[in-house]
Amino acid sequence: MKLLSPVHPDDMSAVRTWFETLAKHCRDVDYEGARPIFAEDMIAFGTFTDFMTGRDLAEEKQWRNVWGTIRNFRYDLNKIEAIVSADRLTAIGMAVWQSDGFHPNGDRFDRPGRTTVTLGRKQIGDPFIATHTHMSLFRGTPERSYGNFG
Repeated sequence: MKLLSPVHPDDMSAVRTWFETLAKHCRDVDYEGARPIFAEDMIAFGTFTDFMTGRDLAEEKQWRNVWGTIRNFRYDLNKIEAIVSADRLTAIGMAVWQSDGFHPNGDRFDRPGRTTVTLGRKQIGDPFIATHTHMSLFRGTPERSYGNFG
């Protein structure tokens, strides 16, 4: 039995825009600018804290431990997948990222990973806001990066 319906092109564009916006804020180490694309009461999983409730905690425990230590964070926007609810107000987006990590001695390494995000909005046409994120590195990727770009 198939349960998934085709995603409306406007909804797919809105999901891609969310990922593109996150990547830009991460590259710019712009915590303040990123806050509006996350719900204040979001729930997240991350590398440094297993389970967090609240955007402020996600910023403190996750974003600030990562964004300023990496470079060139980007998603392949052509390979994003999405599931959108029948009322088009909730979406799940999935994407793979690439970034540059840095060893303690300054040597660069590839730092790939993946994101699953739950997105919501009050009405069709509004931008999506993240209510849940789960970001994880691919197996074998060092958990820490030691760059200093923030």
